Amino acid sequence: QVQLVESGGGSVQAGGSLRLSCAASGHTFNAMGWFRQAPGKDREFVAGITWNVNTRYADSVKGRFSISRDNAKNTVYLQMNNLKPEDTAVYYCARGNGVSVASSEYDYWGQGTQVTVST
Repeated sequence: QVQLVESGGGSVQAGGSLRLSCAASGHTFNAMGWFRQAPGKDREFVAGITWNVNTRYADSVKGRFSISRDNAKNTVYLQMNNLKPEDTAVYYCARGNGVSVASSEYDYWGQGTQVTVST
């Protein structure tokens, strides 16, 4: 049984930082991605990382967010700096075979963690 559990969300002021974690169990570590979904909007790709640590980022977060992984802990992280109100969303981690931007390419998803950025 594959399980992904996100943590680390919360409320911060604009310019602040948060680090999200995604703990995986029940499977060999494949590529992992972070997505987010704001109210009334489609789920969108944020960042992804392959098993050999190739990364990919959405243009909107490049230079502010950083994805990393600890294979020994089966955990993926998303360090988010210089947060903006438009980053407010529920953030999800997901398992995929590559770092595609398409959510359909990911087969297991966590339950999500809320990130709220205020002005």
